[in-house]
Amino acid sequence: MRFLLSTILMLILALASANAQPLKLPPMEAGAIASLTASPRHGEWVKYDAGDGDKVDAWVVYPERSDKAPVVILIHEIFGLTDWARATADQLAAEGFLVIAPDFLSGKGKAGAGTASFTGDDVRKAISQLDVAELQRRLDGAAMWASQQPASDKHYAVVGFCWGGGVAFNWATQQPSLSAAVVYYGVSPKTETLKAVHAPVLGLYGGADARVTSTVPSAQQEMLRLGKRYEVKIYPGAGHAFLRQQNGMNGANLKAARNAWATTITFLKQTLASSK
Repeated sequence: MRFLLSTILMLILALASANAQPLKLPPMEAGAIASLTASPRHGEWVKYDAGDGDKVDAWVVYPERSDKAPVVILIHEIFGLTDWARATADQLAAEGFLVIAPDFLSGKGKAGAGTASFTGDDVRKAISQLDVAELQRRLDGAAMWASQQPASDKHYAVVGFCWGGGVAFNWATQQPSLSAAVVYYGVSPKTETLKAVHAPVLGLYGGADARVTSTVPSAQQEMLRLGKRYEVKIYPGAGHAFLRQQNGMNGANLKAARNAWATTITFLKQTLASSK
């Protein structure tokens, strides 16, 4: 019955979205700073405790609303917590979510700094060396910090991009209190771990991104076998990172970005509402 009600609610939200003005997309990479500067929302840097003396820097954006907001944890790409990731967090907040975007390179750079202290390809190397257990602890810490804020309604979802998409899907196998996970072009977890997933999962992929999409069918088959909700959209002709590179792939990336972002917002609103 709960799944049926959730489906009906999602259909209602989808119809409302279809009749509304198109959602504003996050900016492309080149427009990130201008977008952050022009934002009317309050964004700030915080430092939260992830346990074991681990202090994590994070960008937090508060929505403009009078009631308590659901939380969205944003997991950045393999390039670290960039201005684009912060601008995307801001655009999620524009849709009514309290958004926290941790810098998973916190403490990994020079003099204990984070993403901003890395240059060139060193950031990708540092990301690839992050410990899985530490990632889970830092995500759990972000969820705890954000859900304890006075402006939060205590429910939280995760949205991840590229490397962060894979981390988001994997966290869904680890955190039973998670309300929803959105995976943007991230690889799927090992099928034997999917039995631990409790949250609905939305996967959004570029059709020209075979490295990632090749991991989707086995996850789809196993999630279906387990009776778990895993919605998949693969956009023909779109490449990897289509939300950040909206001007790529001869228009396919922009088309994918528009549909994927609208689908993301509808999915998050529906799943977070139904988790109350």
